Amino acid sequence: MKKNLVFAQSGGPTSVINASCYGIISEAKKHGIKVFAAKHGVVGILNDNLIDVTNLSDEKLNILRYSPSAAFGSCRYKLKDEDFEKICEIFDKYQIGYFLYIGGNDSMDTAHRFSEYVISKGKDIKVIGIPKTIDNDLTNTHFCPGYGSAAKFVATSVREMALDADVYDRENITIVEIMGRDSGFLAAASALARDEYVDAPHLIYLPEVPFDEESFLNDVKKVFDKRGRVFIAASEGL
Repeated sequence: MKKNLVFAQSGGPTSVINASCYGIISEAKKHGIKVFAAKHGVVGILNDNLIDVTNLSDEKLNILRYSPSAAFGSCRYKLKDEDFEKICEIFDKYQIGYFLYIGGNDSMDTAHRFSEYVISKGKDIKVIGIPKTIDNDLTNTHFCPGYGSAAKFVATSVREMALDADVYDRENITIVEIMGRDSGFLAAASALARDEYVDAPHLIYLPEVPFDEESFLNDVKKVFDKRGRVFIAASEGL
């Protein structure tokens, strides 16, 4: 008997997280596989709240592909080892043979642990992690869906703030804190704001580089003495 598929979204929604759902559903349909979406991530699986999306029309699938946020809901729940047996019971009920989990670091760790569990139990369930994180910090991925749109947002926002800070004839220092827990990819993307009209950000600080307060203050003073203004992009992980 052909096995069914379930997918779940997790973590913070990005503007492209639904595109992964589109890819899953449209490809599964080509192979005649029944597809379920878990409502609010793995919590939906634990609560037996699965939605049959097999027969979504091409029109609705195309809308899903370009819709922002997480269409099927998300969660911040990290599966515990004791949850695995319950999930397997739900999977048996729906004859699930494929579990695709869309998310970032924690979600990929969960997918890995659950995969090891089903293998140890001799169950015929394939577990696949679908990368999704604006931080762009998942190992062994060329890039993560979600990063590109977030990087564009950062660059656009920094450019607008820099133009706004530059209209007044007064000295100023602007510091913008940019997301990225332990990864500086988003902060680095602020450099995309620069062109022949905008020279900001003048200084960019990444969490991968050890932070030294004295060096930082010297850098700021050097730019300030030269320009009378400083625009700084700093990663939150600093």
